[in-house]
Amino acid sequence: MRFSLLPALLLLPALAQAQHPDSTRTSPDRLLFYTFANDAFFRTDYYFTQGMTGGVVLPALRYSPVNYVLGPTPGGSALYHGVRLHYDGFTPLRIHDPFIRFADRPYASYWYAHLFRVANQPARRYRLTTALNLGFMGPAAGAKGFQTTLHEWLGAPTPRGWDYQIRNDVVLGYEARLEKQVLAVGRAAELVGDVNASLGTLYTHAGVGGRLRAGLLQPYFSNLGVSRQPGQRRAQLYTEAQLEGRLVGYNATLQGGLLRSDNPYTLPASAVRRTVAKGTGTLGLGYAGLRLTASAVWISPEFIGARTHKWVQFGVQAAF
Repeated sequence: MRFSLLPALLLLPALAQAQHPDSTRTSPDRLLFYTFANDAFFRTDYYFTQGMTGGVVLPALRYSPVNYVLGPTPGGSALYHGVRLHYDGFTPLRIHDPFIRFADRPYASYWYAHLFRVANQPARRYRLTTALNLGFMGPAAGAKGFQTTLHEWLGAPTPRGWDYQIRNDVVLGYEARLEKQVLAVGRAAELVGDVNASLGTLYTHAGVGGRLRAGLLQPYFSNLGVSRQPGQRRAQLYTEAQLEGRLVGYNATLQGGLLRSDNPYTLPASAVRRTVAKGTGTLGLGYAGLRLTASAVWISPEFIGARTHKWVQFGVQAAF
């Protein structure tokens, strides 16, 4: 089941016709971004419990050898090259229990680098993003110490089951996403659709979704959110609603990684829900080269017997 979604993944780059490399250009934009997510804002402390990302977009990354495996680019695109680091931690429903909670989510965590390239088409209003993921999951990610220390600072209960987390394993994967504007109402509102897929040792899935944006906003396909280039809207104040449905092939945070078979506890494939829905509501505020976002995220049950879950995510993005 792990590699059954390969045709869907390979289809995405093929949807955009590759032309000569000299018909593309690298955007001069240089960006920094960071996000922090936690479910404590909804007074919960289970399933996806905390996560962070941080990264950069730099023109110099066009020389990275990773670009040779990211597939063809549509002719005439503005290219953005970047790297994003991901950390996420997951726990079962009750972290107070010092034993394995069978039929519940395993403890799991990971760090990986998301090495990506965005081929953006402002005039045709579509975008192709491809990425290679490299990293690791397991105790080496440090989630036990991170969550224990955070709970000490907050005076929250000590998590007692991290010794039973999914063991150290490799994270290796490929992702692709194709986005296209469906409709727009001037510069006040726009609807963007997308298809996406991931093939790898951490996540294998295919998805389809939509993004509705309204307010004082920079058109979605004009750049990656903020820019110091001329002709951009300086002030941004908008809301965004996003909905995505996924067909799940493999989830290593539930089922364990590719190389290890000695995990203390994982869920069997029969317990994994093969269809998952995810919704996100976002408020964005920006000025010039800086943008702040606050999002509430909801996800449907990911395994048999699970609850729905929700968390809050804060983000900052800056052009420099």
